Amino acid sequence: MTHALPSGSIPPGRPTRIRQVSSFAELARTPLADGINALGWPRTLPGDFGEIVRLLGPGEGIVGIDDAQLLALPVSAAGRVAVETILADLRQLRALDLAPELNCIHSDIRDEDPGPVPIDVYSFHADSATIEADTWLCTYHGATSEGLHNEEAVRKVDIPEIRAELLRLHGGADDDSFREFLSDHCYDLHYAPLASARPFAFGVGHLWRIALAHPGSCVPPCIHRAPPTPPGQPRLLLLS
Repeated sequence: MTHALPSGSIPPGRPTRIRQVSSFAELARTPLADGINALGWPRTLPGDFGEIVRLLGPGEGIVGIDDAQLLALPVSAAGRVAVETILADLRQLRALDLAPELNCIHSDIRDEDPGPVPIDVYSFHADSATIEADTWLCTYHGATSEGLHNEEAVRKVDIPEIRAELLRLHGGADDDSFREFLSDHCYDLHYAPLASARPFAFGVGHLWRIALAHPGSCVPPCIHRAPPTPPGQPRLLLLS
């Protein structure tokens, strides 16, 4: 069962890794520290984002949308409000020297040869970078991403039967070479939820900033996954 957050307090006894903020400025300046690895700015956005998706028309896979395409859409007044909301988010992120992308996701792009550990974005995973960085995201329309508290997950490479399969695939010992093999293929970034796990939904309209795995990070990375995209129900996603 997936629980919607941000929605106020976190249930008693659960780890507190999420912090809510009340503005873009607070979202940008609040450090990911003291165990907090996900910052969410809850918003109820005005405008008709579904109209944008309808006017973009059919497509396959992931289609990138630039500012000019948005502005050229023959939207209604409600659609224009939605367009201006997206453009405002893009401007604020670019002002932070980020490179946000707006995508219309029409269908799932799955790992064609998953092996022991599927490494597509529909698996619970952590993002990684070689330098200090964060992931920003907002779903304007459609199914939303899910998050998972670190204490409610285990790395798939630490599950004995999966690790044994990966060792056979590697063809060597469980040593530094094997750990390099796991890292090179991103196997070590994917997680399985525990039986007691309670994933949370990132929600529609909320803007998030979440922690990556990178050298020097003082918090564990935020575990998350993309939702399946039902046929005929595209997702409009901002990602940076």
